[in-house]
Amino acid sequence: MSFAAVVVAVVASDFITKRIAEANLTRFPRPVLGDWFTFQLVYNPGAAFGLNVGEHSRWVFMILALIALVILGVMVKNTLPTDRFRMASLGLICGGAVGNLIDRITSSRGVVDFIDVGIGNARWPTFNVADMAVTCGAVALAIVLWQEGKQASPQTS
Repeated sequence: MSFAAVVVAVVASDFITKRIAEANLTRFPRPVLGDWFTFQLVYNPGAAFGLNVGEHSRWVFMILALIALVILGVMVKNTLPTDRFRMASLGLICGGAVGNLIDRITSSRGVVDFIDVGIGNARWPTFNVADMAVTCGAVALAIVLWQEGKQASPQTS
């Protein structure tokens, strides 16, 4: 799968699942697997893990997302098309960033989150498809960069 195909797949699936969540969910949990896995609608005006920088969070995180996309674009440009794992990881990160950026641009309420996991009051922050893509892509990219660093460093005897 190409970089562009990964980005389009992430953005499309994120957009569609968020619209379904907004149309069908409320702020009350809808159990999927008991209390462990639920769906509930949350609007996050901040960033990951509820990070918030005050009344201007929407604009600050919009600008940071755009800066990140420029940096990721440079990484894509400097990656060989044959390096499919690296391209896919960059595609996941970019697709997720674009998905959440769309929410920030189109709504002052914040990013639509709807996937809730945890036990009792010990809950992971509610998230969405874009968040999963960014997380998986970042882990994959870290592995790629770590392996590249191992190959580039001289072997000691």
